[in-house]
Parts: sequence; structure tokens; C-alpha cells
Amino acid sequence: MDKLNLERRRRNMTRIRSKNTKPEMLLRANLFKKGLRYRLHKRELPGKPDIVFVSKRLAVFIHGCFWHQHVACVDGRVPKSNVDYWESKLRRNIERDVTHMRDLARMGWNTMVVWECEILRDVEESTERVIRELS
Repeated sequence: MDKLNLERRRRNMTRIRSKNTKPEMLLRANLFKKGLRYRLHKRELPGKPDIVFVSKRLAVFIHGCFWHQHVACVDGRVPKSNVDYWESKLRRNIERDVTHMRDLARMGWNTMVVWECEILRDVEESTERVIRELS
């Protein structure tokens, strides 16, 4: 059973963004502070990666733990209400992620995923992971 009524749930869901989320903004600010320059949401690349280092051909995806089902995180679980809908929707998200990563690899791009919980827990460590990947 959902803890929220339908109107409250609808309002919550409409406020969820796909771009410029808090974890994304934190990581971007930290990368910029370290002197790194990047492009955002390049539409011509599969999956529109959140952060793109064109010269290094690195595409960084910042995944929300719920939407992309981070198995190592408590937020990466299927809701108890409307289970069939959520399992199907979240499975499609994961399948789409795999397809985008494979397509980018075929185009000669390296990819990496940084999870929302990792950024919120330690943005410095997440930034260092991206920098290591650039090397």
C-alpha cells in the first residue's frame, strides 16, 4: 500500500527531473572547480550522457539509485505498490542503459556510471573516480 494519496504521489512524481539533479550539479561543480571542462547532455550521443569529455571520449552517466536500480543501495528497490508496473518500467530503464553503453562503446567512447548515493556520500571521491578515468 502506498503511503501517499494519489494527488500527493502525482505531485511528487512530476517534480522529478531528468537533468540538472542535485547529485549531477554537485559533481559538475566539483569537476569545474578542479579545472576540468566538459559538455552536458550531448543529444547526438546515445543516452544523452550527463557529462561528456569530448577530447577524451568519455561519457559519464549519473544514475539515480531508484530509477536505475542500484543493487548496492537501499534506494534501489521496487516499490511495494503497483509492483508489475514498476518492475517492468525499471527493467526497461536498465535494458536501455545497457543498450546505450554498448552503442557508445561501438562508437569508440568509454563510459562510466556514477551513482547518486556515491556522490551524495562523498562528492570528492566521485570526482576523483572521474579524474582517474580520464587519465
